Formats: sequence, C-alpha cells, structure tokens
Amino acid sequence: MNKYYLGVDLGSTTSKAVIINEKDEIIGRGITNTRANYSVAADIARDEAIYNARFSVLKKKLEAEMRAKPEYNKYITDMESVFQYEQFKVRLDKLGDELVKTCNIFFKDEQQREDILNNLRNIRRAFKPKIKHDYLYNNLGAKNQFFRDIVSEKYNEEVNKLSMSLFESLMTVWDKSISPAENERVQFDFKELIHKAMDELKEKYRNLPETSAENTSVNFDAEMNLLEGNFDHVSESLRQHIDEIAELDFNITNMTGTGYGRALLPFPQECICSEILCHAFGAHAVFPDTRTVLDIGGQDTKAIQVDKYGLVTSFQMNDRCAAGCGRYLGYIADEMSISLNELGPMALQAEKEVNICSTCTVFAGAELRELTNLGEKRPDILGGLHKAIIMRAMSLLARSGGVYNEFTFTGGVARNPAVIKYLTQLVKENYGVNIKINIHTDSIFMGALGGAMFARRSLKADLPANKPIAEPEKK
Repeated sequence: MNKYYLGVDLGSTTSKAVIINEKDEIIGRGITNTRANYSVAADIARDEAIYNARFSVLKKKLEAEMRAKPEYNKYITDMESVFQYEQFKVRLDKLGDELVKTCNIFFKDEQQREDILNNLRNIRRAFKPKIKHDYLYNNLGAKNQFFRDIVSEKYNEEVNKLSMSLFESLMTVWDKSISPAENERVQFDFKELIHKAMDELKEKYRNLPETSAENTSVNFDAEMNLLEGNFDHVSESLRQHIDEIAELDFNITNMTGTGYGRALLPFPQECICSEILCHAFGAHAVFPDTRTVLDIGGQDTKAIQVDKYGLVTSFQMNDRCAAGCGRYLGYIADEMSISLNELGPMALQAEKEVNICSTCTVFAGAELRELTNLGEKRPDILGGLHKAIIMRAMSLLARSGGVYNEFTFTGGVARNPAVIKYLTQLVKENYGVNIKINIHTDSIFMGALGGAMFARRSLKADLPANKPIAEPEKK
C-alpha cells in the first residue's frame, strides 16, 4: 500500500493542504478561505487536496497513453475543470439558500422582501452561465480563485446594473450570507461528480466552436478536432481507470499542522510545527540553494534565514498586527469595492507612487478616502500602498540578517504582481542585481509542503534561540 503524508497550513485568511508521497512529490493540493471556522477550513482544504490527488494519480497512471494520444491529456485537464464546476454548483445552491434565509430574517416588509428575492433570482440567472463558460472554456478552475471571489465579482457586476436604491439592501444580504455558505463543509461523492463532469464534457465537445477562442494555444484546434471526433471513445476507455481512482484509499501515514491557527487543529501536539520552520523547509525543498525566505501571509510577515539543510538559523517576524499583510490588502479591496485579484494589476498601472503614511488596517479606509478626495488616482494610490508594504518587509529582512543568495518569496501575497514588482526592485537596489529571486506557482503552499515533509521524516525541530545573527554559509 502506498504511503502518503499530509501538511495543513491553517492561515488567518487561507488554509492550505498538501499531500506528498514517499519521494516528496506533491500529489495533491487543496486551498480554501479561512473565515470564521478554522476547523472546517482545515477539513475543506484536506478534502480538496485528496480530490486533486486523485487526478494526479490518474495522470500518472495514464502517462504512456497521454504521450501517445494528446486528446487524453486535454480530456483529463478539462474533466478536472468541470469537476470543480460541479462542486461550485453545489456551493452556489447553498449560497442561494442562505440568501433566502437572510432575506426572510432581515426584511420584515413582505413586499420589500419579495422584491429583493426577485432581484436575487435574476442576479443568479444572469451570472451563472458566465461562470459555467469560464470553467468549461477559460480554465477558471486552474486559477485557484476562491468561491467567494468568483461569485462576489459577478454579483457586484449585476448589482451595479440595478437601481442605486437597491444597492445597500442587496449588499447587506450578500455580506450576511456568504460566510455561512463558504464555511460549510460539503463532502462530495467523487465518483458521482466525476461522472457528471464526463457527461458535461460530452455536451461541450458536441458543441465545440468552429474556431479557437482568444488566448488559446496554437495546438487548440488540433486538440479540439481530436476530441470532437473521439470523445465517446476516449471517455469510455478512461471510465474504468477513473472508477478505480475514485475507489482509491489515500492512507495518510503521518501529518503535520502549521500556520497562524495551528493550535486550533485537531492534531496531536507532536504533529504541530512552527510555520516559520515549515515555510523555510518547504522553500528549501523547491529551491535547494535558498538561504533567505520572505513569507507574507494573511496576518503576519516573516523574514527567515536558513542553512544548507533548510533549517532556520535566524528570523524576524511582524506579529503585532496585520499591517502590510494579506488581510490588509483584503480590507483595501473591500474599501474599493473590487476583488482582491484586481489590486495588483491595478497597482501596476500607476504612473507614480503616492506616499502612504501608514499601512495600519485601522486607518487604511480613512487615508484611502482622503487621498481619493484630494484627487489622487486609484492606481497611483495602490502603487504607493504596495511599495509601502514591501518597505516594511525590507526592514524585517534587514533585522533578520539581510538577503543572501538565493532569496525565496512564499505566502499568498506572492501571487500579487505589484508586490513582486516592488520586492524585486528593492531587493536588487539594496542587495545587488545578482541576487536570484525565486517565486513559484506553489509559493502559497510552501508552509503546507514543509509540514508534509516534516511529517514524512517524523522530524522534530525548534526555532533558534535569541542569539547574535550568524552570517549564512556562502555558496
């Protein structure tokens, strides 16, 4: 029986889970928002990692066939996207129930309540086909967007088309309904959903467009032609393999919990590990020459120095407030009524960086409104804000011992392109243009990966005691 190892990084804004095999290969990744319920968030992340692991095992099992028949690879990739859409539909129905429940509680006037309910039904009818199209044709599932963010963006678009007199009521209903809906653990039947996904794909391939969509690869038409003619044969030949994977039991031999909320995990005490150690170990696993790690998470920022084994030699941590972290960025996005994913791209449009006096979350809204009233453009404000965040991080890096080759950036904020821009700029200005900066697609999973690797080794490690910072060994 194969052995697998689980790492769960229970953060303040996101919870991540990684499953590795005995070769330290990642076979499953899961991520969800962390809101009110840490325990549920950890369970959801673990469930998602197991679903993802089933697809990884399927691809591994079919490596030879996928090399010989490119339509197999495209089919499985599409199937995973549609599987995620089937999950999304269930959650959307649960959100619909919560919206109705909130309306019934919040609006006492029968006519007003019915008007709001009618508008909610129309909003869902308008955006549901758009989201389905994005999952089926634009690979939305691979973009790691959360349920809340996907629905929020479309919901806001539709609300803004309606009369302003409805705005406050519709947004109040949304705010009171989204957290209960996304914090409910839904245990999906993998086999049932995968068969629904296969049926959905059959319908998709029967109705393929004659020409490729924008931003698709040069191989799109060839792949689509193969699938259009062969999807019945492909799906039937894969069904047996898929059913075997659906029945596969993932034996978790050992696990490690880490992150901001690690004390709340239902793990034995010996299975809990510092997030500083886990981020360092995970970063070193992906980039073995790493000597400095910066982790900007939801609630705190950590500057870490590591040795050639990936073990921590010194660190500095901003743990007094969420200033300059993911939660702060989320607050700014809410203040601007945009999604978190839009912040970075908008900041990249800045023509100048407005001076930001404070990155304190408490005062952020007031300063944002004041700068807007003074006529400053949104991109310029965000450019200054992102630069201020990195200036705070640079201070922590200096106090931890500086930046040494190689430098690895981890945490959820590593997905933000404006943060990457200013970090690259300031690191090279202060520590030299030859510093190699590592940013990986799995940056947000580094803590969970480090946890899984600690679990595989049953390794115990402690943070270094407070002592003078020793210069990391030079390569």
